[in-house]
Order: sequence, then structure tokens, then C-alpha cells
Amino acid sequence: MSLRELTNTEAMAEALEEEMLRDPTVFIVGEDIVAHGGIFGQFKGLPEKFQGRVIDTPISESCILGAGLGAALTGMRPFVDMHFADFLTTAMDEVANQAAKIRYMFGGQVKVPMVIWAPDGAGLSAAAHHSQSLEAWFVHTPGLKVVSPCMPYDVKGLIKTAIRDEDPVLFFMHKKIFGRKGPVPQEEYLIPLGSADIKRQGRDVTVITYSITLLHAMEAAQELAREGVELEILDLRTLWPIDWEAIARSVSKTHRVVVAHEACITGGLGAEIAARIQEELFDELDAPIVRVGAKRVPHPFSPPLEKFVIPGPHSILEAAKEVLT
Repeated sequence: MSLRELTNTEAMAEALEEEMLRDPTVFIVGEDIVAHGGIFGQFKGLPEKFQGRVIDTPISESCILGAGLGAALTGMRPFVDMHFADFLTTAMDEVANQAAKIRYMFGGQVKVPMVIWAPDGAGLSAAAHHSQSLEAWFVHTPGLKVVSPCMPYDVKGLIKTAIRDEDPVLFFMHKKIFGRKGPVPQEEYLIPLGSADIKRQGRDVTVITYSITLLHAMEAAQELAREGVELEILDLRTLWPIDWEAIARSVSKTHRVVVAHEACITGGLGAEIAARIQEELFDELDAPIVRVGAKRVPHPFSPPLEKFVIPGPHSILEAAKEVLT
């Protein structure tokens, strides 16, 4: 297998190009994606290669989601760009009440093969309306699949799989990882939804994480390794369906757990994971589970305050030390 280094943005664009070449029903819809190649330049080159299949819309998220949903119901495979994950809140009826429910309510007679791509996360001083991590809302909603990778290899493989899926997939990508580079195969590959990946083998503490917090965990692991502590880092990649078997294997190996994400800690996905470990793997635990997440406040514009609100490598390092004491 031949590898090259791509950024997450390049991996995403390559995945889209391959899927649009493979399947004429795949198209992209959103704001400013023809004129500007997307707000982060993530679609540059695609409007010229696929004229008429990259479609600009008015500034109306309910319109964009509704158009994507209608197209999916008629046999197309839309890739819907939401600019910022925060803007999903203005189209919640289309996502949570319509797209998520239609296949079930029609007894499986229709499918909704739609990807909703939503850049999320804080750390860019984009303030309260452009910095949230909302994945827990959508994991909570039956009928939706939720993906949140960090590395280019995972981004490409999961986008291709999400496009081919028959259900609506919320695809979150943290805005600070767009330029993150990593090895990506030249050859065709897919990553199944619902498969986690051990990014670092360890014996002392399992850190269950995803998205940018994976990078924080890797940094914390390097520092703790100098003190003789080996973290095992489990990258969920897909938040629903969740790879419970991978979680159980790692917990049974280390017997100590930290669950870490950037989203608000209150009601976050970490609470669900910790509760299920307590219910099903209690006898494997040698210490209480520790959760890491953002403070429950709107994201500040001020860089020092924003840094104070969201977790970083130090948060995971301190949590790991807590479960070891």
C-alpha cells in the first residue's frame, strides 16, 4: 500500500472527488461552495470538475437541509455543507424530526442517504455562536449516525463510507484539524461506521476520546510516559454506532478509564460512556471513571478565557493521574 501525506482538507476533497466519479447521484450543496470553494476552501476544484453537481444556496440552513433531505428521498446522495455545526440549530426540524425519522415512520420503504458535514469545535476565538461541539444532541436522536474523526486516514475512509450509507450521517470535523497532516493510502479503502481504533497501546489507563481531543491525549501520553505511565488511547472515530466491543476490550486490559472530549462535560457523550461502563464492566474497574470536557458556559471570545473553558493536554494528564491514585 503506497502512502502520501495529506491534510484533512485534502483527504476530504479526495474522498468527495472519488465518490462523485464513482456515483453520479452524489452532489454537494451549501453556501458559498462554488464561488469560494467553501468557507474553509475545502471544496476548491470540485465545482470546475463537476459542473452542476456543486450547488450554491441562499443563506437558509432549513432550506439547505430540506433540499438535501428531499433529494435523498428521490434517490440522490447529497453531501450537505453546514458551514458551522452551530448552524444546525436553525434546521433542527429537518434533521431531528424529519431526516432521522422518515425511514422508520415509512416502514423502511424509503431511505435517506445524506451526509451532513458540520465543522465544529473551539479554539479559534470564534465566540459562542461558532465554537460549539454538539455531537451529543445527535447521538441522542434515534435514526442518525454520528462521525467525528481526527486523522486524515480516518476522514477519507469515513467520508466515503458515510456517502454510501443509506441513513443520514452527521459528519463533524473540528475546525482546528483541517490542516493536520497524516498518511493516506493511494488505493481505494473504506472504514466501517462504528469501528474505533487504538491510536496508542498502553497498560495503565484507557483514554476514550475522539476529534481534536485525541491530539491532546497523545500529547499527555508522551509526557506521562516519561514518568513511567503508559496511556492506551482509543479513538472512537464514530460516535453512533459506537464500538462498544473495542471499549470493553481496552477497559478489561487497563482497568482504569478517562473519557475525554471538547464538548460541554454536562450531558456530554462521556456521561453516556461512563454510565454504560459502570453498568456492564463494573467488575473490571479498579478506580472511578474520570470525565474530561468543557466547562458549562458559552464559549468566550477572549483567547485566555476560551483556553480556560476548553480542555487541553493538561486536563487529560491530570485526569489520568487522578484515576491512578
